[in-house]
Amino acid sequence: MAARPGLESDPLVNTSIALCTRSLYYRYEDTPALNGIDLQVADNAYLAIVGQNGSGKTTLVKHFNGLLKPDTGQVTVYGQDTTRASVGELARVVGYVFQNPDHQIFCSTTRDEISFGPRNLGLDPGEVRERTNDALAAFNLQAYAEIPPAVLGFGLRRKVSIAAVYAMRPRVFILDEPTAGLDRRSAGELLQRMEELHRQGHTLLLVSHDMRIVAEHAREMLVMHDGHVLAHGPTREVLRQTEVLERAQIRPPQIMELGRRLAEWGLPDDALTVDEFCEAYARARKARP
Repeated sequence: MAARPGLESDPLVNTSIALCTRSLYYRYEDTPALNGIDLQVADNAYLAIVGQNGSGKTTLVKHFNGLLKPDTGQVTVYGQDTTRASVGELARVVGYVFQNPDHQIFCSTTRDEISFGPRNLGLDPGEVRERTNDALAAFNLQAYAEIPPAVLGFGLRRKVSIAAVYAMRPRVFILDEPTAGLDRRSAGELLQRMEELHRQGHTLLLVSHDMRIVAEHAREMLVMHDGHVLAHGPTREVLRQTEVLERAQIRPPQIMELGRRLAEWGLPDDALTVDEFCEAYARARKARP
């Protein structure tokens, strides 16, 4: 039997659209989880997916790396139908970081955990060693390289799970609540690394309940509720849709709520960051007679 072509060798791959769903339906036994999702995610997008627990966020993103297959509808990754690709083939293109790192970690040392993926890509030992060392350095894990990751604290296990995906260098990174369990410094380091990946051309999907992080980092935002997409667009525009946010039971970041309360004094009601708000405040003060 001829070998099934991988994503990289498929002549029909569309490089402008990274991820696409058409009329995607999925259910867990008798419980509907996704109800006709139509979505396109452009290559090099930085998309945050938000919604309450049970809204379908994790179910949706698990279709992009083949962990779930559609009941009906279609899911494509760079033009390749995911039903025609194995999870291993998709893992070369789509890196998935689980919400719980214990669902991902299984090797006897941190170094082995990070090198596992590159080894299974069939890379030569020198390339595996280079990628492993690069990931250890990128996430400040050198001191834990020979320690079993299972005995590390939750925050460190989280970093190990992300570093293991990072070492595979996929085109798409999906991170499910990546900052959960991290202190502010570690979360900041991780988000900075994600910004660097985006600048390098990678596509990022961030599943998060932290609206401050969504507002400060994601360029686009997708709001889900009961397995439906309520809104999808630039983050600032979506956060202006108060009725949509209320329906999804999502509160905008505090700085935006503050701006709305002070809008009658000429302050912006759509500042996404504290820096944006402070700059607008300084301009408003200067403009006063």
